Amino acid sequence: MNPLITPAGLAALDAASVLDVRWRLGGPAGIDLYREGHLPGAVFCDVDADLAASPGTAGRHPLPSAEHFQRAMRRLGVRDGRPVVVYDDAGSTIAARAWWTLRYFGHQDVRVLDGGLAAWTEAGLPTDKEPVAAAPGDFTARPGGMPMLTAEQAAALAGDGVLLDARAGERYRGEVEPVDPVAGHIPGAVSAPTTDNVGPDGRFLPPDELRARFAGLGVRDGVAAGAYCGSGVTAAHQVLALELAGLPAALYVGSWSHWVADPGRPVATG
Repeated sequence: MNPLITPAGLAALDAASVLDVRWRLGGPAGIDLYREGHLPGAVFCDVDADLAASPGTAGRHPLPSAEHFQRAMRRLGVRDGRPVVVYDDAGSTIAARAWWTLRYFGHQDVRVLDGGLAAWTEAGLPTDKEPVAAAPGDFTARPGGMPMLTAEQAAALAGDGVLLDARAGERYRGEVEPVDPVAGHIPGAVSAPTTDNVGPDGRFLPPDELRARFAGLGVRDGVAAGAYCGSGVTAAHQVLALELAGLPAALYVGSWSHWVADPGRPVATG
């Protein structure tokens, strides 16, 4: 199944749970953006409250427990036998975390609206400002549906395979670090900003172009690959882009925020 859906494809779906997953590092709050206008029938999904556990030594957006995630998705109306479509307004970099988390917890039909809210409105489709209260869902969380890396596995993969750092190049190099207490990257990781997975319109590049991009970074058939970012959000976008290219990859959910929580872990710069 193609993990992407077009605005026309979504408009033609008879029934789907639509989740608005907009989020901004430093604000404004996603719920405020949602109230300004959202897809008809869409329910707001909070990255911090619904797609992650509380921040701490496990990272800024650690994986939620199965119980926590199941409860959140049922509140948002997600059902086991009904498609889920997720979208944002940031090139799918946030929506991809919802896609990955739903897939990890066993939902079989999750798609990302390619191009997000902008693509929807550019297609001449309507938006709504009224908040939506979904009927309770019946989703059952079953962990293990997507491959995941521990810190130790990520470190090993950087040497034995390809570990992609999805953050901006200046953060990878350690020139700036606006969020976490230590700047730099996991030794051996390859810089691969997620912004290069999409075109100027915010839509994903075609699969052949993505495959060529990742080949240039060392990811090919038969090569073990994984991704991390600051807190495991945009790295999910990298995993999605790799899937579009036909290249499976694992996600280090804790990512850099978890890595630097242990002062004994090595840090590289440059």
